[in-house]
Amino acid sequence: MFAIEQPLLVPLPGEPFETGTWLGPRVDRYSQVTVRTNRYSVPVRLVGRHVRVHLHASHLVVYDDRTEVARHERLMAKGRTRLDLDHYLEALLRKPGALPGSTALEQARSAGRFTPVHDAWWEAVRKTHGDATGTRALVEVLLLHRHMSHEHVVAGLATALQAGALTADAVALQARKFAETDDHRHPVDRQVWPVSNVISLTERRLAQLPADTRPLPTVTAYDQLLRLPPRTAEGNRP
Repeated sequence: MFAIEQPLLVPLPGEPFETGTWLGPRVDRYSQVTVRTNRYSVPVRLVGRHVRVHLHASHLVVYDDRTEVARHERLMAKGRTRLDLDHYLEALLRKPGALPGSTALEQARSAGRFTPVHDAWWEAVRKTHGDATGTRALVEVLLLHRHMSHEHVVAGLATALQAGALTADAVALQARKFAETDDHRHPVDRQVWPVSNVISLTERRLAQLPADTRPLPTVTAYDQLLRLPPRTAEGNRP
């Protein structure tokens, strides 16, 4: 019966049909928005502002004006919280004591983004530099994930830990070395432009000029200046 009905159906639209719902929550003082009884984190710089949330069946996207600032998997139960540790890093630089035991850290561990290598390096740097300074150094390392791949940062942490280099700069240096190694191992295919018969205008002009028969320049006439007697202190020649 569907085969009989199909030719009579209206064709599908050419543009995709948007099934998401737009919401406009306000970011609370915990840098979270409430969407359908659940809470989701956004960057701390947006505290107190209204944002736009595009809610889909399996995920949601948060926009500040037209810029995407957060993306979360949608929570299906009620009264749950989903936090992204990266959203709180700027605040943790000022208050490093809030990191240990935080929900955002535990969720990052569960998701595999905060690895045992992170924990081992963090423990070592806290023993050397103290809790506050060590935690700030860890936060600086976590900020590297924003512009470097997760694998390179973890490899940099492991190498720095083995070498006893307990600074964020050392981790960044090692991570960049791994990134450069991968770049050389997998070079980007560059387009090779074909060699064209480009005519040099300079060569063309020189080829059309008549032969230069003039003698080469000489400075012999200036040698007579060398034979003049030197001037006296008053500026006169003797």
